[in-house]
Amino acid sequence: MKPLFIIAATRTPFTRAGSSLASLNAVDLGKAAVSALLARSSIDPHAVDETIFGCVGQPANAQNIARVIALRAGLPESKPAMTVHRNCASGLEAITTAHAKMCAGQGEVFIVGGTESMSNMPLYFNRGAVEKFALMNKAKGFTQKLGAAATFRPADFAPLIGIKLGLTDPVVEMNMGETAELLAREFGISREEQDEFANNSHRKATAASALLQNEVSPIYVMGREVTPVLADNGMRPDSSLEKLAKLKPMFTREHGSVTAGNSSQITDGAVALLVASEEAVKRHGWEPLGMMTDYAYTGCDPRRMGLGPVRAMDAVLHRTGHTLDDLDVIEINEAFAAQVLAVRQCLKNPASARRAGLEQPLGDLPEAKLNPRGGSISLGHPVGATGARLVLTALDQLRETHSKRALVSLCIGGGQGGAAILERA
Repeated sequence: MKPLFIIAATRTPFTRAGSSLASLNAVDLGKAAVSALLARSSIDPHAVDETIFGCVGQPANAQNIARVIALRAGLPESKPAMTVHRNCASGLEAITTAHAKMCAGQGEVFIVGGTESMSNMPLYFNRGAVEKFALMNKAKGFTQKLGAAATFRPADFAPLIGIKLGLTDPVVEMNMGETAELLAREFGISREEQDEFANNSHRKATAASALLQNEVSPIYVMGREVTPVLADNGMRPDSSLEKLAKLKPMFTREHGSVTAGNSSQITDGAVALLVASEEAVKRHGWEPLGMMTDYAYTGCDPRRMGLGPVRAMDAVLHRTGHTLDDLDVIEINEAFAAQVLAVRQCLKNPASARRAGLEQPLGDLPEAKLNPRGGSISLGHPVGATGARLVLTALDQLRETHSKRALVSLCIGGGQGGAAILERA
């Protein structure tokens, strides 16, 4: 497989939904990330062949959000743009789609990434209310409009919460938290183990806060005053097992173990990367951050979607001939603590590996290699952007530690997994 080189990468701060970046929509966040990337890389925008961005909750007024982002960031109108959507792996999908286009001879230089404003996920009206609004709109004259208005009932104004709908699998009718509860029960993962994993995520992120700042470009929020947002705000330096133990289960009240504290945070943020073919790198004289050498997407039971990384990691490691021992950094998205712990169990335990669809386990996953800077439990999970954030974080760690190889992986709502191998150039 031809490598795809990553030339430059940056992201906005990741902030909790409803906080510092809540006034910005997904277009604003994506534009900020791409503008910062263009400034950081000093690339001529005319050298970019296409912009590819992932987004899960696209705004209604920006249906091909990648195109809107590209134009607002100053890329030429003659250069195309497309939006991709693979749930939690949309940011990774943008990168792998660029690779596929490169291999097909449909471009050499791409801006890729992902964006999500979970603060601005919409509220919907139920079908009955929509029909009544339609009748009211068609009514002529005051009397007809008054009669149509009189048909409304209080229940018609109870909103359907977009983010809740989006996090519920329509095939198995389970929300993502319920799938994590299922894994916790089936793999015997205790509440204490989940809280310990979550606490470690905050501990790692806090310890690496200065290094994480290398990934971030500031963003300026316009209001009565210009407010700079300079850093992530999800990590909790004061996190403790005692505090986490006080939180109530969110998804299964009776005997539940998945809480807000051991789940990924609902977050706003965007990531942008400049990627290119080897020929373009040589022609422009660029010094890459690293390269993606292989990747794989696989499917699994939607009820156990959190196991998605197991088969995807197995597929990409077998394709490349690598083992877990060959990897210096492993980034697995922390959708839920229970989910990552179940994946670790499937990687090293023969019986668990078979339950996840492997013929044999891949091996143990050392704590020191796994998410050394924390993960989505502490940093947040803007779903359309996280896949790209994992690549940025992994490459920056390879640079910082002078290491050679990393693997990034995510579970994907709907029962899929994605994984990619990265190497320092």
